[in-house]
Amino acid sequence: MRRLIVPALAALLAACGGTEGVAQSTGQGVESRPPNAAGQTPAFAGQTRAPAVTADVAFEVQTLAEGLNKPWALAFLPDGRLLVTEKPTGALRILGKDGKLSEPLAGLPAVDGRGQGGLLGLAVDPAFARNGLIYWSYAEAKGDGTNHTAVARGRLADGKVENVQVIFRQTPSLDSTLHFGGRLVFARDGTLFVTTGERSILPGRAQAQRLDGTLGKVVRINADGSVPKDNPFVGKPGARPEIWSYGHRNIQAAALDPRTGQLWEVEHGARGGDELNHPEKGKDYGWPTITYGQEYSGKPIGEGITARDGMEQPVYYWDPVIGPSGMAFYEADLFPAWKGSLFIGGLATKDLVRLMLKDGKVVGEERLLKDRGERIRDIVVGPEGALYLVTDAEQGKLLKIAPKT
Repeated sequence: MRRLIVPALAALLAACGGTEGVAQSTGQGVESRPPNAAGQTPAFAGQTRAPAVTADVAFEVQTLAEGLNKPWALAFLPDGRLLVTEKPTGALRILGKDGKLSEPLAGLPAVDGRGQGGLLGLAVDPAFARNGLIYWSYAEAKGDGTNHTAVARGRLADGKVENVQVIFRQTPSLDSTLHFGGRLVFARDGTLFVTTGERSILPGRAQAQRLDGTLGKVVRINADGSVPKDNPFVGKPGARPEIWSYGHRNIQAAALDPRTGQLWEVEHGARGGDELNHPEKGKDYGWPTITYGQEYSGKPIGEGITARDGMEQPVYYWDPVIGPSGMAFYEADLFPAWKGSLFIGGLATKDLVRLMLKDGKVVGEERLLKDRGERIRDIVVGPEGALYLVTDAEQGKLLKIAPKT
């Protein structure tokens, strides 16, 4: 089929500053497989299966490091060095500006590396130049057979992390090796967003709708772990004051929109139902009461409904799933045609998902790196505008996407 230029998409790309690689589309979505939950319909036009687009950007993929044990997160330091976590072992390493990968830093607490646990997300303090603080999330064993997501911070020193403090512990702890969430995002006001999972098992799933625990939530805390006074549930009897939003399943992708300062996240669905959301203060995102997709068994989830009054709809959803992990907004000048895009790692689809956004809605979708067949775990934008990502494997890679030379 001959590819057609879509005028609306071309105009959007020009408005975003893209001048090379005019967006093209077949008018069809990138996903050709039937949805798992065949009887479900989107709540509004464009909520799923947006038109497939391509910006025809010429790029190359460079391998910066290999042999990483299931790397999970990346974070740049102000001097250009790059932090990377290895999930099952709890190792935190630094890729130097000379391209050499450090030995694991000393001083981090032990992690519960079973299943989906281990050393997870990373964040660098906005005032790092003054205080040297970094933050990480991890699965922490409690000693009674249960575990939970925890967040710690410490001062980065030569070959180690000092003065480690645990600033958040998810409650309640459960006996599960699944759904820890774990992304960390600093807001413009200096508060820290922490994404959590509901631990997958049925007792945890029910917790996503409860306000007396922090399973299946977006949490907002101050950098020292204290609770911001303007959080939505401060002072509400029986509610955890750390909660920002609730009704989430397992959030492994989160980023701040550089244009608006708004938090966005992508969370895993079950068999179908991966969701793109921008969590707002005090709102309920529905899990497990409403959701797209179905149980892994093929049965409906709960009542099998996708909407209910008082519960938020996702901005966009995928069925079948992409297996989202890691995301980054792109506003750099290195790839003008990608300005205004949102990149998401695809674990299940083994590719890099690019979404085109307009007025808070998805208007186009592209799949990149499909030929590599690698599970993309995290992605960040480097200071020069290149994309850096890690692959989810026992011999994982740290990759760089740069303009083709």
